[in-house]
Amino acid sequence: MPARDLRASDADRERVVALLRDAHGDGRLTVDEHAERVEGAYSARTLGELTALTADLTTPEQQPIQVGDRPMVALFGTVRRGGRWVVPVTLPVSALFGTVEIDLREALLQRRHVVVRAAMLGGRLRLVVPEGVRVEFTGRSVLGSRDLRVRPPYEDDGPVVEVSGVVVLGSVNARTPKRRRRWSLSRRRP
Repeated sequence: MPARDLRASDADRERVVALLRDAHGDGRLTVDEHAERVEGAYSARTLGELTALTADLTTPEQQPIQVGDRPMVALFGTVRRGGRWVVPVTLPVSALFGTVEIDLREALLQRRHVVVRAAMLGGRLRLVVPEGVRVEFTGRSVLGSRDLRVRPPYEDDGPVVEVSGVVVLGSVNARTPKRRRRWSLSRRRP
């Protein structure tokens, strides 16, 4: 199923409405346009309908929901993808002395097994995954490094991100963000 045809959640609708509110506050939308698009956002059923409402307001990288499945290519620079986006089943990634950063904390996985096909020459691949997602490196590394610091999943059938392909003179890093500590005022010393 194409990513544009996936059903939208209430949180997805609220992200789009927040962007429309900012565009109206900046003067990019009139009152009538704002009202019409907000009504369209709350009645949208798919992610494609939501992205059509904000396509002319921001760049594709800054959209509240990204449904494109284009490959990520970093040439002597850094390319990032994060926020709310739909991860295709296979994501091609290339870097020539650049860095590709993929943040999956808010992403929608189309399947429980996602393959990142890497072709890296002197480049870096950085993955940020939520708790419970396992990362496996099945590719080949020539004079490169890999550092997979993810917390083990709670279940064996949790989501898996497989990194395959070739990494030459580069690195693959994956990490799970640290948990926030909650401090309680009710703790008292005896």
